[in-house]
Amino acid sequence: MLSYYTRLADEEKSRVTEVIKKLLSQTYILERNYDKKTDRHLVNEDYRVCERHLEFLKDYFTAADIDLIENRQYSIIYIKTPTLQGEKISQLSTYFILLLKVIFDEQMSSVSNSIHVYTTLGTINEKLQLFRLWKGKIAITELRKTIAFLKRYQIVEVLDDVADLDAEIRFIINPIVNLLLDGRDIQEVIKQYQDDEEVDDGQQIFGNDEDVPE
Repeated sequence: MLSYYTRLADEEKSRVTEVIKKLLSQTYILERNYDKKTDRHLVNEDYRVCERHLEFLKDYFTAADIDLIENRQYSIIYIKTPTLQGEKISQLSTYFILLLKVIFDEQMSSVSNSIHVYTTLGTINEKLQLFRLWKGKIAITELRKTIAFLKRYQIVEVLDDVADLDAEIRFIINPIVNLLLDGRDIQEVIKQYQDDEEVDDGQQIFGNDEDVPE
């Protein structure tokens, strides 16, 4: 494994090192990232680096009891581990992820042939009220933390300035949301939250090790 790395050119070594750091810090690498300047999804060079050195990277992470997975359906490369828990996520972040999955599935089942889905903060809030998942107003600080969390793990791309956090703020929902909740009956999960009168802030809802952002 080490001999493979030492044979690489210095520039390529640096790219591999950076990719390892990104996977450890953000878990997921998308094949295409949204670029605000061009309003297009552009090829992510980090993804190409992963593809070129996939077997080496798999061996590298295996040594740390971490699996490196290439999901070709959604064009995502990511890591998961059966031994370490991901960070705790807030109750509001949990609800946002559930509703983003609902919105993603609704749009994908209608007319979209893209793996990228668009929504707004207002739409998310409407569904939050529709499913009776939140009582009262959401604190601005909590909302900012939730959006920052979703951006960090690339669950969403934020298209507008979030300074005022108005209902028209647009998001792109990345297919990463499918890895978090793939194969689940989302309506049933939501119902469980509706029926649960006491949900602790910081609780994790994801049931298997593949689902939790590392």
